[in-house]
Order: sequence, then structure tokens, then C-alpha cells
Amino acid sequence: MDRSGDAEFEGAQFDPGAMLWVRGVDYMTGWREATQVVEELGDALTAAGVDVAGAKIQAVSASDGSGVLRLELPTAAAREVAMLARAAASKWRKAG
Repeated sequence: MDRSGDAEFEGAQFDPGAMLWVRGVDYMTGWREATQVVEELGDALTAAGVDVAGAKIQAVSASDGSGVLRLELPTAAAREVAMLARAAASKWRKAG
């Protein structure tokens, strides 16, 4: 799995030339936060048993400066995530 926090992932660098800049918007803070969450999400998917081979998670900054993750999954992995989400939702409804 490609993660923006990994050294070998080419998208790990913040590319200031890849976006329009608005004066006064702190893009770096959002991007840094998103970079930290990339690791959390990747670890959670792995811990849940999702086959993350071929998955890509990239940290970016939105136009308002907030952090955003872009997640790209192979179809089989997306089905696993959907199944896990449905199972978790079902448990939460029963518990509530």
C-alpha cells in the first residue's frame, strides 16, 4: 500500500505549485494533520484484515486549508471495507 507518510511514496511531499493559494489560508497545517491520519487509516485497514495491496492513501490540503485524505482501493478491498462497515453498523445499532 502506498502511504503519503512512507519515504518511498513519491506523493509525500507538499507540492506548493500544484494548487491555487489564497492569502491567509494555512494549507500546511491541514496537510500535516492529513499526513498523520494516513498512517492511522492504513494501520486500521490492515488490523481489520483488509488486503491493502494496491491501495493508495494520499494526504492533501483542501482549498480552505483543511486536511483531506484521498483513498484509492482495488475493487476487492473496497468490498471488504463495505462489508466491515455494514457489520460494524449492525453491531452499533444493536448496542444502542
